[in-house]
Amino acid sequence: MTMATYNKFNSFVEALAEKVHNLGSDTLAVALSNTAPVAGNSVLADIVQIDQSNVSNRALTTTSSAQTNGVYSLAVADKVLTASGAVPTFRYVIVYNDSAANDELICWYDYGASGVTLASGETFTIDFGASLLTLA
Repeated sequence: MTMATYNKFNSFVEALAEKVHNLGSDTLAVALSNTAPVAGNSVLADIVQIDQSNVSNRALTTTSSAQTNGVYSLAVADKVLTASGAVPTFRYVIVYNDSAANDELICWYDYGASGVTLASGETFTIDFGASLLTLA
């Protein structure tokens, strides 16, 4: 599988400025979709999600939320999703703030045209790299 492409939701910038997010302590989570998000989406209700009832816990674990020399970085642990039954094909992994009143969106990853399908017992690892996001 190819490396996923990172995309930011435009509303994330305003939501940061207006204190919607506390990235160091809020619960972030992932949603799965096979319908392309658009940068203009702002809340989870804007996303067409696949049936995720057969997917393990989707909450993320923050490992670091800090700034150094004026550059802020948010790191989260890679997330392993485990299927407890068949999971429909998904292409997009959406990161959202589950603590925010409207489940405001942060970013999404595009896993390419072939998408991802999980059979019962299979796992899928979302690799966030060194950081989920960096602000300078």
